[in-house]
Amino acid sequence: MKPAYKRILLKLSGEALMGSQKYGVDPEVCAKIAVSVQELIQLGVQVGLVVGGGNIFRGMKGVAGGMERTPADHIGMLATIINGISLQQAFEKIHCESRIMSAISCDVMAEPYSWKNALKYLDKGIVLIFVGGTGNPYFTTDTAAALRALEIQADVLMKATKVDGIYNKDPLKYPDAVKFDRVAYSEILERRLQVMDGAAIALCQENGIPIRVFSPDSLKSAVFNEPVGTLVVGG
Repeated sequence: MKPAYKRILLKLSGEALMGSQKYGVDPEVCAKIAVSVQELIQLGVQVGLVVGGGNIFRGMKGVAGGMERTPADHIGMLATIINGISLQQAFEKIHCESRIMSAISCDVMAEPYSWKNALKYLDKGIVLIFVGGTGNPYFTTDTAAALRALEIQADVLMKATKVDGIYNKDPLKYPDAVKFDRVAYSEILERRLQVMDGAAIALCQENGIPIRVFSPDSLKSAVFNEPVGTLVVGG
């Protein structure tokens, strides 16, 4: 049995790196993610990662505390770089080659983002870790994930979250929440389901990129297109 996809864009929330902690990065979680991704590489799947920064800082929380939106988002972008370095160290420990590519200038820690170089690395089986969001304030890392998925010509955008799919309401707050196995982009936008921001959903809809939302421990099953999480498709 072969994987269903040749090239994927995996979106990891910053919270996914916390593990059982309330803040920061859990090295054991990074190690598990690295091993899971390495298994995909060994199966011939090309992997790009976009990582969020919410485990360290959220721009909107800074705004709520009185900060201007632009510098608050800049801090959030820096948080994604911290997470990217943490993930790369996990890949290094298992001898899985990876590169960090940043949308903001930080040459000492990461390469500048280049879609041409990204495609070359992916073709060589190198894991790419995209940090810095889109490089602009007012855009989330979900939008960055959709953008990078388009640029690297990914077959699917996969979002690993602490919730095992998309529900009609927050399952962490409402025990009677119902999970969707399959849902249309348009329904997510119309019902304002809080899974990804509207700009990210719209980008994927306009360009026909399916989205799979699932828990991190189901990554391999998702790549084999097994019925895990929620699949977002046309309609």
